[in-house]
This record gives sequence, C-alpha cells and structure tokens, in this order.
Amino acid sequence: QVQLVESGGGLVQAGGSLRLSCAVSGRIFSIDDMGWYRQAPGKQRELVATMTSRGSPNYADSAKGRFTISRDNAQNAVYLQMNSLKPEDTAVYYCNADVIDQGGSIRTRAYWGQGTQVTVSS
Repeated sequence: QVQLVESGGGLVQAGGSLRLSCAVSGRIFSIDDMGWYRQAPGKQRELVATMTSRGSPNYADSAKGRFTISRDNAQNAVYLQMNSLKPEDTAVYYCNADVIDQGGSIRTRAYWGQGTQVTVSS
C-alpha cells in the first residue's frame, strides 16, 4: 500500500505565498515523476508542475515564474513553493506520484493524495 499526504494549504491574500508539501509512504520500490495538480469547482483537474526523478521540471504556463517545484528523493517527498498568488490560483491541490511498488510489478501506477485547499482572497 502506498499513501500520499499533502500539507501546507490555507487561506492567503493575493500576492502572498504558500508552500505545499507531500510525503509518500508505503511499499515503495521507486518513484518516477512526481507533481502537483489542482481542481477548482466546476473545472477539470489540471497540471500545475511536475518533476522527474532526475530533477527535470515541467510547469503550466500559469505557474511559470511564480511557482517552484522541488523534491527530496531520499524522503520520497515533493514540494511546491507558490509565490505571488492570485485569486485564480484558488483550488484543491493534489499531489501525484508515479510509483513502482514492492509487489513485483515493473510498471508505474499513479497515486494521488487527498488534496489540500488553497484559497487566495482579493
């Protein structure tokens, strides 16, 4: 069993900052890509930022220049530093990890956290 637990969401004024954290635990063999997605009410879930196990990042256009993704492979953790937050960033943010577990599979499986609410007031 693999679990992802997010933390760091909350209420912040426009222009403020938040740092999201995600810790992965369980029967992990290895983790490939990790990242963050978000979903606003009535909207589809969208990519915010991802990072490969080697440290190559990928950002949504809306996140470039404001958000920074990082990860600690030794701790099986991924982070999202969000600066210059805007009201349109308001959403539930979900951590994602592509995991090869210890059950004998050689394929990755996508795991998701429970989500953490980010609300940016104007």
